[in-house]
Amino acid sequence: MMRIHAVQTGTVRVHERQRSGRGSGLIRFANTLLDREWTAPLPIYAWVVEHPEGLLVIDTGETARTARPGYFPRWHPYFRLAVREEVTAGQEIGPAMKTLGLSTSDVRWVVMTHLHTDHAGGLHHFPAAEILVSATEYRLARGTLGKLRGYLPQHWPAWFRPRLINVTADATGLDGGRPLTAVGDVRIVATPGHTAGHVSVLVEEDRRALLFAGDTSYTEANLVSGIVDGVASLGGGQAAAARTLRQIRQYASSTPTVYLPSHDPGAAERLTARREVVQFPRAGKNRIPQMATMPACRGTLARTPDSRRSTCEREG
Repeated sequence: MMRIHAVQTGTVRVHERQRSGRGSGLIRFANTLLDREWTAPLPIYAWVVEHPEGLLVIDTGETARTARPGYFPRWHPYFRLAVREEVTAGQEIGPAMKTLGLSTSDVRWVVMTHLHTDHAGGLHHFPAAEILVSATEYRLARGTLGKLRGYLPQHWPAWFRPRLINVTADATGLDGGRPLTAVGDVRIVATPGHTAGHVSVLVEEDRRALLFAGDTSYTEANLVSGIVDGVASLGGGQAAAARTLRQIRQYASSTPTVYLPSHDPGAAERLTARREVVQFPRAGKNRIPQMATMPACRGTLARTPDSRRSTCEREG
């Protein structure tokens, strides 16, 4: 079994209507901005995979520079009204990897699910790695229009020239995609919706698949229920996001799958336990199987003694 680490690079709070959207189009986005209910602090996960062919990092998490005045543009309504982050320097992915006994200079690949700041804030730790980004994502995130869409390209490292890849959503769903490793056990798959160029990473392990799903949904429960987030209408589109969730459910109905989105408080525990999305029996000839999820951690996440895995310490 490959060693895989959940690296929490701080926390983020967003409006509840971002996690579970309501309405459509601009109304949906307005509902997200104007919502007065905040989530509890949510983890900002990056992932480190110790693969035999080389170290793989999936997303780079956030940077402590977000605490500096002016890092988030006040002119943008989303950053002014709808997001709060807390990240310390020690929580950035570089120092966090060091505590695991790993060096960022040894990383072979960095795959970006998308380029929002809470996923791209740690890019500066990986000047020597091959960084892979969807060509669509890179195009939409650049320049003034990228800033209007909610990206922060002004904070990318000056040397940032990612390898652009073309991965498109089609009828093959998660069975297609682009192999990353020579043996083909790691694939980059198109999962548009949260952003138009959003991708996820599938790692095949033993009899199961681990899906590092970025922001395809904010929780496993939202995947199961088909709940699209509140900002997809300005990203890849609400319909595309819903289609992506259906494709993930369809894939998980035939392949045991551990679902690992970036802001799900239960994701690290599911990774440690390799806890799969659980299938109910088919209810009718033409009905797609529904899925249930094991209870999320309701205590606190802690490191195991070797500091390489996250475990759940349950309350009570």
